[in-house]
Amino acid sequence: MSLDCVFCKIISKQIPSQPLLETDDLIVIKDIAPQAPIHYLIIPKRHITNVAALQLSDRDLMGDLILVATKLSQMVPASAFRLITNNGAAAGQSVFHLHFHFLADKAN
Repeated sequence: MSLDCVFCKIISKQIPSQPLLETDDLIVIKDIAPQAPIHYLIIPKRHITNVAALQLSDRDLMGDLILVATKLSQMVPASAFRLITNNGAAAGQSVFHLHFHFLADKAN
C-alpha cells in the first residue's frame, strides 16, 4: 500500500466505492471520468506503480487482471472492448498504481 495513492485508499476502504467485481487480488470499479459508455478500471490490490515495475513473480496476477476483462465482457455484455494501460506520465498515466481501463460500447 502507498499512503498517498488514491487506488490504495479505495482498496483499503478509506475512500468509498462500489466494486463491480472483487477478488483477493483485484478490484473493478467504474471510472469517475468515463471515456466510453462502459468504462471500468481493473486494479490490482497490491500497489505496483506500472507495467515497467512488474516482476516475474507477478505473472499470475497479470493473467488474472487480463482474464477479468473476459468476465466483464460477459457481464456487460460487450463482445467488443478495449483494454488499455498507460505506463508513465508521458504516456498519460495520472494515477501511479497499475490499472487497466476496460472500455466498451463505443462507436469507434
